[in-house]
Amino acid sequence: MSDEYIYDEATGEWVQAGDVPVPSAAQVEVRDAVGNLLADGDSVTLIKDLKVKGTSQTLKRGTVVKSIRLTGDAQEIDCKFDGIKGLVLRAEFVKKR
Repeated sequence: MSDEYIYDEATGEWVQAGDVPVPSAAQVEVRDAVGNLLADGDSVTLIKDLKVKGTSQTLKRGTVVKSIRLTGDAQEIDCKFDGIKGLVLRAEFVKKR
């Protein structure tokens, strides 16, 4: 029997490690800059120019990013874009199409 306990912030109690439900990406609400609810597979438009870390590339305002994936974080969106591997955008800088 395991003696590992984890603090559950939802209930404010210490519970056994196996009893805590693991949040999934489907349980987290991700909202864009205007408050629209985002889902996997949605297309979004950038609302401001963004410099991409690790490259000399800048994504311009109005750029459409298709087929986003939710990461489980309420503010991060995983997506693919030509020439950029592993692009993660903040939800505050996009608007749902």
